[in-house]
Amino acid sequence: MNTKKTLDLDDAYAVETPSDNIRLYDQWAPTYDDDFVDQVGYVYHKRVAEQLAKVKDSIDGAVLDIGCGTGVVGACLHEHGLALIDGIDISTQMLTEAAKKKGSGGESVYRKLIQADLTMGTDIIDDSYAGLMSAGTFTHGHLGVEPLDELWRIAAPGAQCAVGVRTTHFMSAGFKEKLSADARDGKITVPDLIKVNLYSGGTPTTGHANDEAFIVCCQVL
Repeated sequence: MNTKKTLDLDDAYAVETPSDNIRLYDQWAPTYDDDFVDQVGYVYHKRVAEQLAKVKDSIDGAVLDIGCGTGVVGACLHEHGLALIDGIDISTQMLTEAAKKKGSGGESVYRKLIQADLTMGTDIIDDSYAGLMSAGTFTHGHLGVEPLDELWRIAAPGAQCAVGVRTTHFMSAGFKEKLSADARDGKITVPDLIKVNLYSGGTPTTGHANDEAFIVCCQVL
């Protein structure tokens, strides 16, 4: 009898270090879309892509999908007509799955995929991206406010951002204070916070059905 445990949200929220993240997501990558995205009514990635797509006419370059995972956010953005997308993630196995994502014409969703631990910085050159997006990465046990300065650095002036942050993490990890300081210091515009549900109604995610996130919508200055 197969007694192997199916990985779930509790496993994701239990990680504490970059090494924990790598171990979890390398193991989860091959079944993530089927076991999680399709099974629990996950819609967070769609809401983030929708927010960035609202300003797509002002995005004149590549978008960086932060913590792109298996590529579900990038695939949604691609459907909205933004086809120049790079992905970055700590897990090589997640990136392997993201590389398989295709558009309706059979083209790859991602132009480039980058393996990196954002808590350690990147070697991406300044002003590389006209858009930043993320769903599911700024949450408990994953990323806090520390990588934000690096993201502002690699974003071009005027870059549009739709970055999701779990509401409870937003409150506990200092996002309100950090974003306010960055807006005051002229690094970003004053952000709009769009509250969304992570899951559709009737989701079977026991204990997480009412989980919410803020989508931080702003421009880099």
